[in-house]
Amino acid sequence: MMKSLLLAAIMTGIFAGTALAEDRYQPRPPVILSPDLSAPWVAQLGGPNVRPVVYTRPVAQRRSLFQWPTLRRAQRPAEAQPAGLPGAPKPISAFNEPQFLTQIVAYETKEKPGTIVIDTNNRFLYLVMSGGKARRYGVGVGKPGFEWAGAHKVTRKSEWPEWIPPSEMISREAAKGHYLPARMDGGPANPLGARAMYLGSSLYRIHGTNAPWTIGSAVSSGCIRLRNEDVVDLYDRVKVGTRVIVI
Repeated sequence: MMKSLLLAAIMTGIFAGTALAEDRYQPRPPVILSPDLSAPWVAQLGGPNVRPVVYTRPVAQRRSLFQWPTLRRAQRPAEAQPAGLPGAPKPISAFNEPQFLTQIVAYETKEKPGTIVIDTNNRFLYLVMSGGKARRYGVGVGKPGFEWAGAHKVTRKSEWPEWIPPSEMISREAAKGHYLPARMDGGPANPLGARAMYLGSSLYRIHGTNAPWTIGSAVSSGCIRLRNEDVVDLYDRVKVGTRVIVI
């Protein structure tokens, strides 16, 4: 009887040890910690100021092969297109400088009220007023090689004008790899903007722009450009026959 009991105890111990050994390699259940920061285990770690550290597992970024052409296009050099043309790179806006915003300023001149005087060096257009004052607008002017000076009159006015690039401009840009349309209807994408005032029989105009960030810069092919809101304001104050002096 005693031998039977002893044998049973030995066998039970063997099986229990085997079970414990096997249990050691079993997956453990998740440990759930209480969110209560006043719990005793938190106090043992250092009190209520203790916060769990959470590590975010980085997610591997996978690129599609079809994304690479887009990335390459975005990294092309800025000189690929001239400023002022559709799709051109945008330089820093000149309107970080408030002097290019429309304002009334003191302006002594012998010109009659209603005359337009354009100071290309300082990038300002003045609409002469009475009493030694003028309404001043910030403008973009001709880039190097396209500057000019002289006196003209406004011979025509147009709202949302169409754009017909001169043949010289089309050839010049084609040599750079930029192909201009023969004609573009008026609209927000049109480089002439919302309004245009044509100067004499020349190809020069005072007009709006679809690139307002170029105001204050020498970027055009000789035309004088204003922000659309400014050219609309000037357009409503100017008549056909207005004298325009470019200095």
